[in-house]
Amino acid sequence: MDYTRLDDETLIRLIVHEQAEALGTLYDRYSRLVFSLALNTVGNPSTAEEVTQDVFLRIWQKAGTYRAEQGKVSTWLSRIARNRAIDVLRQQRVRPEQRSVEWAEVPAAAVPQTEGPEEEVALALEQQRVRAAIAQLPEEQRQVLALAYFQDHSQSQIAELLGQPLGTVKTRIRLAMGKLRQLLSSPG
Repeated sequence: MDYTRLDDETLIRLIVHEQAEALGTLYDRYSRLVFSLALNTVGNPSTAEEVTQDVFLRIWQKAGTYRAEQGKVSTWLSRIARNRAIDVLRQQRVRPEQRSVEWAEVPAAAVPQTEGPEEEVALALEQQRVRAAIAQLPEEQRQVLALAYFQDHSQSQIAELLGQPLGTVKTRIRLAMGKLRQLLSSPG
C-alpha cells in the first residue's frame, strides 16, 4: 500500500490500528511544521526536536482521540505541538511570553552604509517611526507580520501555525499593511 497517497484522516485511522507506516507518512508530512511551532515557542533547536518526537509519540498513542468534525489533522497536530512546547517551558519554569520577540526588540537588519552622520540619524529616525507605527497595530496583525517578515513563513504556513483560516491570515496581513501605509504616509 502506498501510504503517501492517503489523506490525513485515513492515516490517523490506520495509526489507530497500529500501522507504523501511516505514522511515518504523517511524520514526513508534518514534522517540519511541528518542529517550527516548537522552535518558535521554546527557542532551542534540540528542545524543539524533543518536542517534535514527543508529539508524534503522542499521536501514536492517542490517535483515537482525533475528531474530524473538530478540525483538520494539521490543526490538531499544531495544537498538540503548541501545548507540548508550553508544557516543556513550564517544566523549565519559563513563560512563553519571555521567549517571544517583541517588535521593539528586533535588531535592525543589515543597515546600509551611510554617507555620514546625517544619513545615519535620518535612518535611525525612520526605523523608530516604523516601529512606532507597528506598535499601533492590533496584536493579531503584528503577529502575522512578524511571522511573515521575520520568520519568512508563507501565508498558508502562518495559517497552519496559528490554526487560523488562510483567509483570516490574508486579511490580517492586508489590513496591517494598509494601516502601516496610512500611518507612514502622514508627515511624521
